[in-house]
Amino acid sequence: MSAPTPRPGILDISPYVGGLSKLDGVDRIIKLSSNEGALGPSPRAVAAFQAMAGQMHRYPDGHAVALRAAIARQFGLDAARVVCGNGSDELLQLLARCYAGPGDEVLYSRHAFIVYPIAALSAGATPVAADEVDLTASVDHLLAKVSPRTRVVFLTNPNNPTGTYLPAAEVRRLRDGLPADVLLVIDAAYAEYVERNDYSNGAELVEAGENTVMTRTFSKIYGLGGMRVGWAYCPAQVADVLNRTRGPFNVSNAGLAAAQAALEDVAFTDLARRHNSFWRAWLAERLSALGLLVVPGVANFLLVRFPYQAGRSAKEADAFLRGKGIIVRQVASYGLPDYLRITIGRDDEVRAVAGALAEFMESQA
Repeated sequence: MSAPTPRPGILDISPYVGGLSKLDGVDRIIKLSSNEGALGPSPRAVAAFQAMAGQMHRYPDGHAVALRAAIARQFGLDAARVVCGNGSDELLQLLARCYAGPGDEVLYSRHAFIVYPIAALSAGATPVAADEVDLTASVDHLLAKVSPRTRVVFLTNPNNPTGTYLPAAEVRRLRDGLPADVLLVIDAAYAEYVERNDYSNGAELVEAGENTVMTRTFSKIYGLGGMRVGWAYCPAQVADVLNRTRGPFNVSNAGLAAAQAALEDVAFTDLARRHNSFWRAWLAERLSALGLLVVPGVANFLLVRFPYQAGRSAKEADAFLRGKGIIVRQVASYGLPDYLRITIGRDDEVRAVAGALAEFMESQA
């Protein structure tokens, strides 16, 4: 008896696996595996969420008018070109499906967000990875991989899971080097954490032409990962395509309200940024002093390399941390088996992971 057969490429997808959040037999967990906002959501966002409890039977505003207007005010953008999504993941998937298909290629850097090859294969396209330099996306390597079949280029900036970034001038060089009919998608999920004067989230490239999109999320600095709210800033014709293909009510009432409240609580966002900058530097210094290689990062996590030797490997360090109730992120699936990614959490959580890793390294001396 025959059965329905999925389109070619679908069964080649390895399902996305999120950061572990539970350990058997452990009640108190320190979760540093998913790059969630260390301070949680703004109290205003919590209040806005709670205020929507009586509206659960109502469909949300399918056009996200109020949230799009708030985003436009906050960042000086054209609200008509903002599209909201069920997390930025939904928008990344839609962009791949709308602009690439069988016979096409989707390009990204070697250690970029693993959703990109999933999105490419879901669209029936071929994922293509370009080599990096020092765990940083390389414009030259990306451009060398461009072919007549290339339709979409994904650039995570800053990158997950490495934490590295490309300066604005390099991103512009990438855009200038791509054919005009290739869509450049700048995934700036961690933009709010960056405090470098040579960085840009890419909005100016969106404004400058018809072939660049910037995506953002409320899951990181705004602490709303569980709400699933993201947005894209697009050329008008790309916004039209996304609005034709996204779900009609893709962001919930509670998500819309919480996201707008979080966005407008600028003081809380500033506090979260200062917290992250201080404790990221603090943890990097402590781990470097242990002899570990810490990749210079600008987001809300650190990528840490462990010696490839018995007793001190990343896998053994991860097991040791789990024994202490601390969960970080293995990144072997990203081609980085010697590394662990550690999210910057609360101050007590950062101190705990630093202390545990010091104990691990000393025990293996």
